[in-house]
This record gives sequence, C-alpha cells and structure tokens, in this order.
Amino acid sequence: MKAIHTAGTFGAVLTLTVSLWSPQAQAQGAPSIDEIIEKVNHTGYCPGNDARGEMTMTIVDGQGRKQTREFSMMRINDPTPDSVPEAKRANYCGNQRYYVYFTRPADVNKTGFLVWKKVGADDDRWLYLPALDLVKRIASADKRTSFVGSNFLYEDISGRHIGADTHELAETTDQFYVIKNTPKEPKDVEFASYKMWVHKKTFVIVKAEFYDKQGKAYREYKAEKVETIQGFPTTMVQVMKDLTTGGYTQVTMSKVKYNVGIPQDIFSERYLRNPPKQYLQ
Repeated sequence: MKAIHTAGTFGAVLTLTVSLWSPQAQAQGAPSIDEIIEKVNHTGYCPGNDARGEMTMTIVDGQGRKQTREFSMMRINDPTPDSVPEAKRANYCGNQRYYVYFTRPADVNKTGFLVWKKVGADDDRWLYLPALDLVKRIASADKRTSFVGSNFLYEDISGRHIGADTHELAETTDQFYVIKNTPKEPKDVEFASYKMWVHKKTFVIVKAEFYDKQGKAYREYKAEKVETIQGFPTTMVQVMKDLTTGGYTQVTMSKVKYNVGIPQDIFSERYLRNPPKQYLQ
C-alpha cells in the first residue's frame, strides 16, 4: 500500500451528480463540473467491481464519553448498462448493494444493515435486529437519521442520492476544487447547503461542511488518512463532527480489498439472518 495523503487530509463520503458547467474552467482546459463530480462519485463509491473491509467506529459525545463499534462492510456494483456511452463508462457509478455486519460490542453483535442503492429512485434499506430476529425496512424518510448512534447518518454510509443536489464551482485553488451544493428538495433535509473540497489530482473529497439556514456550519466531515490500495485512493480514517455539541465519530478501516468476487445474491434479506462469514472475514 502506498500512502498518498497522511493526517490532515480528508476523504469522500458523499455521492453526488451535477447539471452545471463552468465556461471559465473549460476555457482554461480544466474539467467541467460534470466531469469533476463524475470522478468524485466514482472515486468515493465505485472503485473495482466490489470491495470489502473491516471498520472500527469510535463515537465520542460532547462530554468525551466513548463507545466503540466494530463491523465489516461489503459493496458490489451492478453491471454497467449497455445504454451508458463508452466515454462515460470509466467513471460510471450506477446501482449498487451494500452489506454491513456488526461484531462488537455484544449489544449490536450480528446486527446487519443492507442497502440496494438505485439510480433515479429511492434506495431500499433493511436493518436486521438479532435480539428480535426481525428484519426492519428503513423508510426513505429515515435516511437522514443517526446510523447506530453515531454522527454518521444512514445516508452517509451508502452516499447521498444521485441528483439530489445542484452544484456550482465556488473556488479553485492550487490543490482543490471547492464546490457548493444546494439540495433540490430543501424540505427533505436538515441542511441548507454544503461545501466540499475536492483534491484535484485524486478527486477525493478532502473536506465537507454542512450549513444551516443562517449559513452557519454545524456538521463537518474530514479524513485523516487516505491510502492507495490496488490502485484505488481509499479513505482509511474519517471523522464526522457535530460542531454544535463537539461530539464526533471516527471510523478506521482495515483489511480493505477490491475485486474480491463477492456473489450478488449475498446482498439479500436471507443473508442478513445468515451472514456470509467467508466474505466478511
């Protein structure tokens, strides 16, 4: 593994698309906003045909009290449709499936989370509660709620829905594209806008700040370590912070692998109850 960034750099957590172009940027030979966002989306969520990794989540509240959760995550991309033009296929990020399996602590052991992420439609999400042997469908309205008590939201785990925001290039620096994002349906979210800092060489989001209606930042995402694994920039340590309370959640990844050959049928309700341990370890 070759480290491309170290502490103080940041990583991608949002899935985005865009309908705006920047004539000034194109005149200078820079990529258009469309091209930037397509590459950001692919880099953050779609490298390889599939992926797996282990994660340790440390949740710290405003008083400094800590909780730790450990889980494995798998992701698979659906095949690229034939209708996607050849020029778009390299950075295409379409339908996907995610599987999260908790191992520690004891009160969340064997809890499973499944997402079928869809382009142009609401995602399907399920949560398996082993104590009740119950698979619970998570409504679309719940995607902006806390993921297992952390500062990450359900939507953060698999990414914000494609086409949910409009985007504009707010600033270009030597290292970053700074992009402002505004929700198309403000009533569906708690933020008025957010900004992201995109690393110009890797197209990794280096930072994201969420703003309320008064324009005050209240939520911040950063990554503290990004490595190149099998040729793919991968965020290994990331932090989501509540700027109001001071609480934060850090997620550290390990044992990341791409192109594992995970069968698609594993991403189903059946395997929430019977986890495929050979792919989770």
